[in-house]
Amino acid sequence: MSTPHAHAPHVVVAGAGIAGLALAHRLAHHGRRVTVVERAPGPRPQGYMIDFFGPGYDAVRVMGLLPRIRELGHDFDEAVLVDEQGRRKASIGFRRFAQALGGSLVSIMRPDLELALRESLPGGVELLYGAALTGVEEHPDGVEARLADGRVLQADLLAGADGIHSTVRSLVFGPEEDHLLHLGFHTGAFVFEDAELHTRLRGRFLLTDSLGAQMGFYGLEGNRVAVFAVHRTEDTTLPEDPRRALREACAGLGWMVPRALERCPEPEHVYYDHVAQSRMDSWSKGRVVLLGDACQAVSLLAGQGASMGVGGAFVLAEELARAGTVREGLERYEARWRPVVAERQSAARTGTSWFLPDTALRLRLRRLVLRLAALPGVDRRVASAMSGKPSRVVEDLAATPLVEPIGGVGGSSTEGRGGS
Repeated sequence: MSTPHAHAPHVVVAGAGIAGLALAHRLAHHGRRVTVVERAPGPRPQGYMIDFFGPGYDAVRVMGLLPRIRELGHDFDEAVLVDEQGRRKASIGFRRFAQALGGSLVSIMRPDLELALRESLPGGVELLYGAALTGVEEHPDGVEARLADGRVLQADLLAGADGIHSTVRSLVFGPEEDHLLHLGFHTGAFVFEDAELHTRLRGRFLLTDSLGAQMGFYGLEGNRVAVFAVHRTEDTTLPEDPRRALREACAGLGWMVPRALERCPEPEHVYYDHVAQSRMDSWSKGRVVLLGDACQAVSLLAGQGASMGVGGAFVLAEELARAGTVREGLERYEARWRPVVAERQSAARTGTSWFLPDTALRLRLRRLVLRLAALPGVDRRVASAMSGKPSRVVEDLAATPLVEPIGGVGGSSTEGRGGS
């Protein structure tokens, strides 16, 4: 690992989420000075369970973070669909799914994945919480990032990893409505304590087999239960009270859902957002680049959002380290990574009807597919359909020897304003 020095190229990363932390880690590995700015006052505790596999899994393995991530992960035997009385309708074995992926899968809460990335940051990375970005201005040799408290950070590159509602994207590329494709769903997540429900879960993920809205349950440490919910809606605005929105959308699901809705915490402790995709003609502009959900959100319908965030951050850092100029690195990053993102986004749009069925026929067909997945040979086909087309982008980059260019990110090689 390289050690940043006073004259090393400086990168400001907006967003201390999964993609931003992964980028900071990898840039520091290559000797860059990194400052991460995050508008939130501290790490966000909200989030849901994710099945982490694919390019991001490959990246954390290369970065040496996999043992810690596995330590923070959870083991589940199966995912079970249950009706309004709690009766099993269909299931899929997690272990068989993991085996079909070569064992390269870990189930982990999003805040815990952020924790693993955050605590592994090299000492030279500066992490600023409560630092809201309010302005961006380019100049021939770099970019200025203005913060709400009046500070101005001078950098060779600004990386916007600030999520699907990216401030960097709005400031540099235009309003949010020009860059988001809403897929007709809202999603929410929260955690509460319930000893009885925790006992019922017993290492399983239980999911309501329902139309229009759906709620799933995981058991965590102690008696904590993590809840994930999704419901259909054409509303593209976010509610003022996410707890009330979830209670209204999921009220008729039956089984343990009313109990969970009663225990839903205060709105500030509930994660709630659109299900949407980022659509961008270009991911960079001058000395500003986007990554993660800011430019490549695939949506929870496709899965692998966190994995794609980590994978994209790894690719960006590697291409910048290999390029002679910033512009060359950004172009290579987009050329290499965009096809991977496009495939996952396409899969999500195709699967909207099956992720949360809107007809009784589709509901029955989904049950049938999951039952067939238990058959030898069929399990690999189902796993392949769920995980998407395999990508070797991260592995190929990791296997390519790095010859550090003169200048690197923001180095002495320039091509004029917005060119290097």
